[in-house]
Amino acid sequence: MAVTFLTGPAGTGKTGHAVETLRRWLTTNIPANNILVLVPQLTLAQPYRDLLRDSQLAGAGTVDVLTMNGLALKTIDLFWPLIADPSGFESPTASPIFLTIETAQYYLQQAIAPLLRQGYFDPNVVPLTISLPRLMSQILDNLNKAALMGLPHTQVGQRLAASIALDPSSRVALEHTQACVNRFREFCLARNLLDFSLRIETFDRHLWPVPGVKQFILNRYRYLIVDNVEEDNPFAHRILRDWLPATDESLVIYDEDAGYRIFLGANWRTAHNLSELADETIQRTGSQVAPPLMLEFGRRAAKILGVEVDVQPAEAKNKAEAKAKAKQDNDAIPEPSPTPNDQLPITNYQSPISNLQLPITNNQSPISNLQSPLDPRLIMTFEQKRFYPQTIDWVVSRIATLIKEEGVSPDEIVVLAPFVSDALRFSFTNKMEQLGLPARSHRPSRPLSEEPAAKTLLTLARLAYPHWHMLPEPFDVTQAMAQSIAGLDLIRASLLTQVVYRPHHKPLDALADVEILYPFEQIEGKIRDRISYDVGTKFDRLRTWLLDLHNQADPPVLDHFFNRLFELLSQPGFGFHGQQESGEVVANLIDSARQFRQVAEQVPLAAAQNGEDDVRLPTVDELNRAYLATIEEGIAAAQYMRSWDAAPDEAVLITPATTFLMSNRPVDYQFWLDAGSSGWWERIAQPLTHPYILTEDYPAGRPWTDTDEVQAQQDRLYRLVVGLTRRCRQHVFITNAEVGEQGYEQRGQLLIVLQQMLRQLQREDAANT
Repeated sequence: MAVTFLTGPAGTGKTGHAVETLRRWLTTNIPANNILVLVPQLTLAQPYRDLLRDSQLAGAGTVDVLTMNGLALKTIDLFWPLIADPSGFESPTASPIFLTIETAQYYLQQAIAPLLRQGYFDPNVVPLTISLPRLMSQILDNLNKAALMGLPHTQVGQRLAASIALDPSSRVALEHTQACVNRFREFCLARNLLDFSLRIETFDRHLWPVPGVKQFILNRYRYLIVDNVEEDNPFAHRILRDWLPATDESLVIYDEDAGYRIFLGANWRTAHNLSELADETIQRTGSQVAPPLMLEFGRRAAKILGVEVDVQPAEAKNKAEAKAKAKQDNDAIPEPSPTPNDQLPITNYQSPISNLQLPITNNQSPISNLQSPLDPRLIMTFEQKRFYPQTIDWVVSRIATLIKEEGVSPDEIVVLAPFVSDALRFSFTNKMEQLGLPARSHRPSRPLSEEPAAKTLLTLARLAYPHWHMLPEPFDVTQAMAQSIAGLDLIRASLLTQVVYRPHHKPLDALADVEILYPFEQIEGKIRDRISYDVGTKFDRLRTWLLDLHNQADPPVLDHFFNRLFELLSQPGFGFHGQQESGEVVANLIDSARQFRQVAEQVPLAAAQNGEDDVRLPTVDELNRAYLATIEEGIAAAQYMRSWDAAPDEAVLITPATTFLMSNRPVDYQFWLDAGSSGWWERIAQPLTHPYILTEDYPAGRPWTDTDEVQAQQDRLYRLVVGLTRRCRQHVFITNAEVGEQGYEQRGQLLIVLQQMLRQLQREDAANT
């Protein structure tokens, strides 16, 4: 056994060390199928996948790169006959059906529908009004966190109620939540459905304790790399406690001051406890990304929040020890080779930004006026505006300067906000487009149905199959036409919709046999001229394509429909031509529809649902309608790997700050929007669950107080600021609007921290004068 625990801040080369370890294993003839790389989410596995694509590494393709959830799924599938009956599944001889987050929400809605009809979560009974997607998300969250901490799912409501101060009506809401949790688990066991929580629970309780199963896994994977262990959950850490001592060689990588996935069950404390198993602990220091001034920015911000963060303590210590040993041994020891930070003299560091805008006063001040040798004002610019749209204009203007005048690559610029709303995304990308600057967005938690490209295809699917009785509203058709036909503005799209789409003029029982869209040639001449013949030609092509598909005897499944429709819309003259982000969204929609179909086609419809006495499998039409209805509910989207991959074309990225941190990608320039927003440190309101109480090391029954909440918020903000500064090479631009995006004055904690830091620096300037 040789367990190495590699720890250090972000940017110190830990993952690079792990990649080289994997390369060494493969080049020293260690069988590739005996190697496992474990990551908390597959988006963090890209460096390993890049190595395994190397054609010079024999057998590299057979190395497994998995999450612990993926390992559980593979093991359950392999040993299903052994554990199906003891686990409580009603059909142990039938195959297991593994649910994605989207299909889990589909079946959860079916399971709890009778309870909702009985009045559960009625606003007259419980003191909250919550949408169905948010309700389902929090129910699944409770199930998932209970499984990760080893808590029986029947005790979730009791655990929450014991720690949260609630009035009687709020306790009723938790009781309703517990009833929904229980009902969904019964629903899954009756149909061999395994959502995330049931996979984890089945593996944890019925597979890992079986000596033969455990030995099979231990014998198969004798070489283990566990990266970003601080972002993983207590379930993974429990398994690793048994596993690591049995490996021939293993490497565990811990990122200090991280742990951003608390809302997904991550626990950096139980992760750090794995260091007790290590034969060797290595601490990496010396950032290969951020310059000393950027690290000083993070250190000062963390100190204001009550956390002492060492910037490069071990590096100086190592040099001093080396010199002392040289003197003692009377032996010449060469100086350590300079690190990237050694190559940037602190006193002579020049920011790429020629002038600095001092916060608070917004006055221009030359760099020579700054007194402190470690002055983070050298690498940050603060801009205060009265209104929120003005900050967007300023950000776009500075980006234009960086790209056009200073030659900065667009993919070295990222725009960050606590949340990226539709309005922010549209405003930013539209202004960038006006200046001819490339931009893209990444919002993984956004429902697919809210993406314009996906909504266009969903609307056209409704038009193609009018017999579903799910015809879209004229407004949605207008939006779909504007998205589908290149050069068609909303005014002409609205006019086109008014004259070609008149579903209310036709009886519902005749919809299956009539044409929903009139041909362009039937429009009177003046209106045709206003819309233009070029647009009319493309509209007729689209209309004919939809009509031909509708007239087919056997309708295609929806993922095939989307695939073929995108083939048309991506041609020159149509809206998706050359639109990479639209193509990415459509690819995700196709994957979503395919995964939904592959699951739902295996699950018989309940007798009450199909209106018949027998239990049968759904037809293609029923599958298509079910997917359309489910996705348009606004359910949470699954994770799609392609959305996390760096775009092949250079573009400025706008994304939530936490999402950027989890992509683990350094850039040269960062723009932080809306510093006064409370979203930088407050967690999202979740009245039916709690990420801190539902964790393994939180004492059961201990009350969660306001002091706990403030400490958790400060901890979140310090990790966020330190994580961002460690992933920035050159400069941070920070903006704030006196009147925020929602129209209110803002005084968030990030803004207060920045103001305190700047006042400290001003006092230091005065003291040094």
